[in-house]
Amino acid sequence: MPHRAGSDQRAGLDQRALLLVAGAADLAVSTLGAALGTVRGLLRRSDAAELAADAEHDLVARGRLVLDRYAAVPPAHLEVLAQRARARRGVDGG
Repeated sequence: MPHRAGSDQRAGLDQRALLLVAGAADLAVSTLGAALGTVRGLLRRSDAAELAADAEHDLVARGRLVLDRYAAVPPAHLEVLAQRARARRGVDGG
């Protein structure tokens, strides 16, 4: 039976994909395990309520910054120029 280079290449790609998926799964499991360990450590702290309040405060502040950055509509350029011109006319007296 003749040996095909194409089938070897396909098998190599399949094996590489399998190794990538297995590596990603291992990384996810180890990251989740570390996160759970951190959560357990935080729950054992005596100041957990204060820590949660601080985290809530930080999240609210971060949310405010995000909304200010993306939701606020900047003033119209011509309107700003008109206000400056009007202010100059008031200072110059005319």
